[in-house]
Amino acid sequence: MGARGPVGKRSEERRRRNKPDGPELLQAPSGPPSDLPSLPEPDGDWHDIAADWYLSLRESGQAAFYQASDWATARYAAELMSRLLKSDRAPNGQLVAALNSVMGSLLTTEGDRRRARIELERQPTGPMLAVVSPLDSYRDIAGG
Repeated sequence: MGARGPVGKRSEERRRRNKPDGPELLQAPSGPPSDLPSLPEPDGDWHDIAADWYLSLRESGQAAFYQASDWATARYAAELMSRLLKSDRAPNGQLVAALNSVMGSLLTTEGDRRRARIELERQPTGPMLAVVSPLDSYRDIAGG
């Protein structure tokens, strides 16, 4: 997978761009891929959270990199997650760690993707900010 240690910053947050730090960064659009294969629906017996997680992978940008074996791994992780969530016993730390490892291998968090040198383009979600060019003009006139 990727390097160990703290998760690096996104490319637009980095100050120094002159020093390559490993393999080339791969950028991909966020959102569902256009060529998504037909996938099995979540099992009806799965816990709601596990089914939601599995379905969310279809809508995520990293799904563009998934092969058939990755989707099979995702179904396995959802089954494991469902059993863990439905269990009456306290969560087993080793099982939780194994589940987190499987989810990490599917690049489900931004940290996992950064370690693998994959960055999904962010879609603007908030209101657009006003252009500050009039302020720049006033500053130029004032000599500042």
